[in-house]
Amino acid sequence: MQRARVSGSVSPIVIVGSGFAGLAMAIRLKQAGIHDFILFEQAGRVGGTWRDNHYPGAACDVESHLYSFSFEPNPRWTRSFAPQAEILDYLEACARKYGLLPHIRLNTEVRRATFDERAGVWRVETSDGGTTMARVVVSACGGLNRPALPDIPGLGAFGGKTFHSARWDEHADLDGKTVPVIGTGASAIQIVPAIAPKVGRLHLFQRTPPWILPKQDRAITPRERQWFARVPLLQRMARLRQYWWHELFALGFVAEPRIMKLAERLARMYLAKSVPDPVLREKLTPRYTMGCKRVLLSNDYYPALLRSNVELVTDPIEAIEAEGVRTSDGGVREVDTLILATGFQAAEAVAPFEIRGRGGRDLNDAWRDGPEAYLGTTIAGFPNFFLIVGPNVGLGHSSMVFMIESQAAYVMSCIEAMRARRWKFVDVRPEAQAEENRKLQARFPRTVWSTGCVSWYQTRSGKNTTLWPGFTFEYRLRTRRFDPAPYEVVPMA
Repeated sequence: MQRARVSGSVSPIVIVGSGFAGLAMAIRLKQAGIHDFILFEQAGRVGGTWRDNHYPGAACDVESHLYSFSFEPNPRWTRSFAPQAEILDYLEACARKYGLLPHIRLNTEVRRATFDERAGVWRVETSDGGTTMARVVVSACGGLNRPALPDIPGLGAFGGKTFHSARWDEHADLDGKTVPVIGTGASAIQIVPAIAPKVGRLHLFQRTPPWILPKQDRAITPRERQWFARVPLLQRMARLRQYWWHELFALGFVAEPRIMKLAERLARMYLAKSVPDPVLREKLTPRYTMGCKRVLLSNDYYPALLRSNVELVTDPIEAIEAEGVRTSDGGVREVDTLILATGFQAAEAVAPFEIRGRGGRDLNDAWRDGPEAYLGTTIAGFPNFFLIVGPNVGLGHSSMVFMIESQAAYVMSCIEAMRARRWKFVDVRPEAQAEENRKLQARFPRTVWSTGCVSWYQTRSGKNTTLWPGFTFEYRLRTRRFDPAPYEVVPMA
């Protein structure tokens, strides 16, 4: 797979990242008969989020049939909600099946991309010292690739091992050890049940309790898998049913937050049934509207908290010391290994690598007041540069793979138009981007994400730069075809 580096090489299209987003874009190019592209991947294998997040218990919280490419159903899923290893295998199988391996440069990090306006090309510099000139750059790095470290005094002073859930240390021996887990989000509710039986003592530090619903997970029987393989229509029907169920659920997120009261009632019933201790149950009861933060699914998180070796700590952490964690009540819990399940920097304006557009403008400067893009895909002043899973494309209710496919189709439509009409570059007009984002932000006040909580969906100023405030089919309609009207189009000389 790994080719020799050629300094100053030319590839009309460069893709950065090999998770669902990067592979979706590469496959669309292949399907269109375009083979002159390179995909740079900084890691040693493809997989993106599902390569990086290999902590114990890692699994998807969207149904397997829906959390996959529409054009590549997988009849071999073994569970309703696929575990991490199966999703990673699926992505690697897609890379092989669609002939992407010769295009992928592993262990090659993109360090810088600089636009040459006169030539209409991007100069892409990589960690191996090479430079590639590209007409088009597609950044498919995703939004969950930068671990968020908690702002806790003394974090670096701890004497034992410390690692983030997205950088899990496979060599860490947790058997019989005293282990704190900081955070109670999507990763923590999978990690805690997985490691609780093996550790000696587990301290779970919670700042805000999440809303949790039971996970309708089960094994997919061998006979079911045989039927899915023999009659693909059955799997397509299952996927369609799951898709529209999620879109129906979206009503409570994007249109009428009061609908979430019914889901809250179900979550409270589940909590009451799972946690008989009223004191513990009170600590686990959220005080914000369901959906304002990410809704979590689990069948084993609450039971894990009932174990005699697990303690839920709600006192704020004051500092990390050499021996352990000091809380606001003055107590210090001595621990052996520190696990940070504190999520990702998804909302803040941080470019995935140094990106300089027209006039040498740095993308981080352009995003100083918060990241924004046109349809989450193109950015004013950065011609022929496309984002997949860019600002305000994230979801709180359905499969991101659906959105990724929508964006890949939009980018593909633009590339085909550029080639057919001999355009040098396209650059979304600043006023078009500003108006699109004004309308987008105007929709948030009536959504569940604006009901008063503070979440990773928002920047420090409170602006939601992460989520799409609508239905996924609405976004699909907006991106089904490239419209040059909002763009400055510069033809070839």
